[in-house]
Amino acid sequence: ALHLVESGGDWVQPGGSLRLSCTSSNFTFRDYIMHWVRQAPGKGLEWVSSIGARDGPATYAASVKDRFTAFRDNAKNMLYLQMDSLKTDDTGVYFCTPSNDCSSGSSSCRVRSQGTRVTVSS
Repeated sequence: ALHLVESGGDWVQPGGSLRLSCTSSNFTFRDYIMHWVRQAPGKGLEWVSSIGARDGPATYAASVKDRFTAFRDNAKNMLYLQMDSLKTDDTGVYFCTPSNDCSSGSSSCRVRSQGTRVTVSS
């Protein structure tokens, strides 16, 4: 089974920053488009960002554009989401997921991991 592990979630005040990480022990990210999705309390999954395979470009949901940056380190098999200027609406559990389980802008992505919790509040 696919094994993805997200980390880096924490409590932060509005305007703060966090960097989320995603890694896997049995899946190589390099050749796949990867996505970040999130789930706010009481809501469904929301697509946040995708990053192209290898050194492909990243795309973002309008709600996070210009605040979040997705990037990858293929040598370390790591995926990152740098989140700046955080808002209370960014609160939720964040997941990484591969392209066969998600597509850009989709509202029906599948996640198979525990995610990492981000709480933005004062």
